[in-house]
Amino acid sequence: MGGIFLILNLNILVLGIYFNDNNEWIIEMKVIEHIEKANNPIFSFEIIPPKRGKNVQEIINIVKDLQPFNPPYIDVTSHSAEAYYEENNDGIVKRHIRKKRPGTISICGIIQNRFKIDTVPHLLCRGFTKEETEDAIIELNYLGIHNVLAIRGDETNYKKPIQSGRSINVYASDLVSQLDKLRKGKYLDEILNADSMNLCIGVGGYPEKHFEAPNLKKDIEFLKNKVDAGADYIVTQMFFKNEDFFNFKTECRNAGIQVPIVPGIKILSSPKQLTSIPKNFYVNIPNSLSNEIEESPKHAQQIGIDWCIKQSEELLNNGVKNLHYYIMNGAESVTKVLKKI
Repeated sequence: MGGIFLILNLNILVLGIYFNDNNEWIIEMKVIEHIEKANNPIFSFEIIPPKRGKNVQEIINIVKDLQPFNPPYIDVTSHSAEAYYEENNDGIVKRHIRKKRPGTISICGIIQNRFKIDTVPHLLCRGFTKEETEDAIIELNYLGIHNVLAIRGDETNYKKPIQSGRSINVYASDLVSQLDKLRKGKYLDEILNADSMNLCIGVGGYPEKHFEAPNLKKDIEFLKNKVDAGADYIVTQMFFKNEDFFNFKTECRNAGIQVPIVPGIKILSSPKQLTSIPKNFYVNIPNSLSNEIEESPKHAQQIGIDWCIKQSEELLNNGVKNLHYYIMNGAESVTKVLKKI
């Protein structure tokens, strides 16, 4: 009897179909379907896997905190391997290659199948071959996960050697192109009667331009390449001035980009972030916000929450249907924001 239930549950898992507490069917949806079908604004979130050696309970606790706000989907970041050095008692230094935060696919499976919330795993170009990408999509398909965010990924201190016979996606547009081919049943090796993959593909956009682009116009040209390759929607890098987002969206529409553009929002929580966020994410923090935190550092978290509330309300009042919050490893601040708005 247990074996029968196991098979039934596996079939439900693979199909992306679940039962809720009332034994009603719940069918996995794509991000663009969530956006298009929403009668009210929706709030999505992005979290980061725990560090190697930590347990997944902290992720479960975050999702429990978010549940009352009915998130349609949750993004889970992905990370390439990095090199680090360790000296033993004999003074010998050894080089290790590790992912500091493994487990993206596993965490997505836990969230989607335990909490019945759609998940969006991030897929990277850097550190992953096309073959590994294809395998990852197959694994995700088995789990009933059909949303992905395709990004190039940050530069690391370790460049993975590519084995003979394998290949890589250099740019995010290349990765999107590979994923789009999988939607059409086109695999790296020809497979007779291969099934197509049911995928919704998101990509990143930069309201203040990507730091490597010479200007915003050129950066939007690169973004259009990703959309033309098959991307279904765009989620932006964090920004703290809504004017930057509105201008970015206008320029995208003028360039012929018509897919949904989801604004990404980050809540400042400490004075240290006034330097760490611009350094790591190449975004600007408005003078009025940074001055207020510098004048009252002990109240930095509340200042960040108040700023985010105003920012969120303005976006909603201007017709934005989906706000995406970068919460990373804690939900306390964002729950305070959502209770207000």
